[in-house]
Amino acid sequence: MTTDAQILSALRSAGEGAVSGADLSQKLGISRAAIWARIEELRKLGYEIEASPHLGYRLLNDPDLLNADDLLARLGRTTVIGRDIRVFQQTNSTNDIVDKLARDGVKEGAVVFAEAQTKGRGRLGRQWISPAGKGLWFSVLLRPDLRPQEATRITIAGATALWRAIHEVAGLRADVKWPNDILMNGRKVAGILTEMNAELDHVKYVILGVGLDVNQTATDFPAELRRVATSLRVETRRPVSRAELATAILRELDRDYRRVCQGAFAEVADEWEEHCATLGQQVGINIGNRTLRGRAEALDDDGALLLRTEHGHLERVIGGDVTLEK
Repeated sequence: MTTDAQILSALRSAGEGAVSGADLSQKLGISRAAIWARIEELRKLGYEIEASPHLGYRLLNDPDLLNADDLLARLGRTTVIGRDIRVFQQTNSTNDIVDKLARDGVKEGAVVFAEAQTKGRGRLGRQWISPAGKGLWFSVLLRPDLRPQEATRITIAGATALWRAIHEVAGLRADVKWPNDILMNGRKVAGILTEMNAELDHVKYVILGVGLDVNQTATDFPAELRRVATSLRVETRRPVSRAELATAILRELDRDYRRVCQGAFAEVADEWEEHCATLGQQVGINIGNRTLRGRAEALDDDGALLLRTEHGHLERVIGGDVTLEK
């Protein structure tokens, strides 16, 4: 953990109290002058830090930005996800950056955030609008010991983690739409894009990409999206701390990824089914030029959807564009 991350962690741990410069100096093994210099740099970023000659330093307010050191300080120790966090002001796509990290041999658990994406993408090649400072656009590098057909488990785990984090931070109850969407009142608030590099019988790495609309107002969305997209701010009618939400998501992702890797995917799937708006519904699923229609019944052990077709057959579906049918 960097010096700035340790300072922010100590300030947050103090709550409304203060931390003396001497204590920080001793804990971090640097001079009080060096502590002061780092405090000044944090202030330049927008952190409101009060300094008292008798009490020490106290964190009064946070800027609305994603700062890798602050995210690490907030997150604390996790098993895998979030032990390496990187933040870019702007990039084409965080999935592309993580793909390069994966090919360069970076360990799993690395997370890349972007304040803005110029070519953010969703499933089926669709564009994901990623305005600066309004949402959470990030990707996670994972190296699970799974077969390629089991990789859908990662998407399912991502959805349950998002659901819990949104509920914890924003107090909202969302719906999950198979395979990769989070909905609020029927409108999309988040999407998951899982990309995989695999051999015939083994996954080499998985990139879990997340786009979550956080602080957009209704007018921030293009006119053609306003009827189908929403944000946490629109739903709560108040701003939501992106840094707080980001760390909650990483914490929950770490928990569910651990469950998947330890053979407890059934627990994750049971939780997913509790919040799924797709199961029990008549749906149409477009798969390339083919459309399947039927009743969505359950997930199988790999996270694929079991569809009872209009002809009475039970078909296993691993992906597609889903619409609910009346």
